[in-house]
Amino acid sequence: MKTTATLRGVRLSAQKGRLIADLVRGKPIEKALDILTFSPQKGAGIIRKVLLSAIANAENNDGADIDELKVKTIHVEKGAVLKRSIARAKGRGNRISKPTCHIYVAVGD
Repeated sequence: MKTTATLRGVRLSAQKGRLIADLVRGKPIEKALDILTFSPQKGAGIIRKVLLSAIANAENNDGADIDELKVKTIHVEKGAVLKRSIARAKGRGNRISKPTCHIYVAVGD
């Protein structure tokens, strides 16, 4: 049995999100939550919330036992890039790229 949770359009780069996702992939739920709780990165808090959502989905929708769950799959994909500009000297302008990503988490037995 596999239950999923998705978060789309997060203001986090996919590269930074993947570093956090690699820490918890394949781990039991309790250990994964401990790792994410005590990681100082911004992405750890975001991925923790998605993981908690996947756990709640498994419990409420599928009637799964929380103690038996593991992080089956977790992947972070690149989303749309928000393009902004900033004024520079002599009438020029520079582009500022604000990347987003999509986070997909699946938990199962």
